[in-house]
Amino acid sequence: MLFILILILVIYVIVIAWLSYGFTKINSFEFVGLAPIPIAIRTRFTIVVPFRNEAANLPILLDSFSKLNYPKERFEVILVDDFSKDQFPISDFSFAVRIINNNRVSNSPKKDAISTAIPFVNSDWIITTDADCVVPENWLLLLDNYIQLHDVSMVVGAVTYDCKNTFLHHFQQLDLASLQGATIGSFGIKKGFMCNGANLAYKKSLFEKLNGFEGNDSIASGDDVFLLQKAIARFPNHVHYVKSKSNIVVTKPLDNWKALFYQRVRWASKTTSYQSTFGQFLGLVVFVGNLSIVVGSGLWILGLFSLLTISVLVLVKFAFDTVLIYKSHSFLTTTKMQYLLLSSLLYPFFSVTVALYCLIGKYEWKGRKF
Repeated sequence: MLFILILILVIYVIVIAWLSYGFTKINSFEFVGLAPIPIAIRTRFTIVVPFRNEAANLPILLDSFSKLNYPKERFEVILVDDFSKDQFPISDFSFAVRIINNNRVSNSPKKDAISTAIPFVNSDWIITTDADCVVPENWLLLLDNYIQLHDVSMVVGAVTYDCKNTFLHHFQQLDLASLQGATIGSFGIKKGFMCNGANLAYKKSLFEKLNGFEGNDSIASGDDVFLLQKAIARFPNHVHYVKSKSNIVVTKPLDNWKALFYQRVRWASKTTSYQSTFGQFLGLVVFVGNLSIVVGSGLWILGLFSLLTISVLVLVKFAFDTVLIYKSHSFLTTTKMQYLLLSSLLYPFFSVTVALYCLIGKYEWKGRKF
């Protein structure tokens, strides 16, 4: 058994080290002072925001749009209401904004919301984000400059949390840092497979060429990842990750463990449906890597492993995880990493529980069960 656990851990650390290397291969990009693309070329942006019961968060998001360092006539906002129970009236803004109702036709509210918005999009580029987010002032300017300098059809951006000083919030930040680190690292080794719909831009024509979410609309989540994987499968050279502090979208962490558990179940539930073989491989490696720590801990409790043995396994995994998390955390936020050791000890048990629950349980999201 010890040999098997060691072999699993060796494979795990090799993969994590590979992702850490990939992280360094993605160069940072900041806007270079280029003027926005001329109107004659017809490149404008439509920001699509699916929402449900977000009357408290939407004014904050829209306020961040109003502060964008970008011509207001060059972008519009489409809010897609997914049968909210609360009302959100539109105020006067310096940019175009409209609310439309979601047309539910599948098992995925967010995919339906984006598909509902597509006929209303009059721009070349679509950007998706979430209602509980805040965007940086140079968000569109940075993206505009990147598009001018690169032949791209889809651009993936970073997302981070606005954390309070609690263990739960910092646990989520470290977890997100590992996910963002894996995302950036996978693009660095030409194996991109993951993104976050809170900061994703793509051409409307690309969405149409890919037939939107056709083929995976029975899965509740994955409006971002499945579209990305379809795009990479067909147009690998036209999907980029933009590694820029000017392009990091800030969202809110969850405030209770139950909500966090269900969110991670929702995220994990789509892994087995990945089109990306690397994504499936990485998901398996991460699962068995965490499972090896859980099993090793159980064998130690039963007296079959010594404390030294399980300590070495945990410390080796911790060391390699920390390298990737530190790189990602330093890019995502200026706040100090906290609770790293405690989070690392808890995470294998949390992660394995989430993965196993995916096989047998349902989860709640926005007041619905899936």
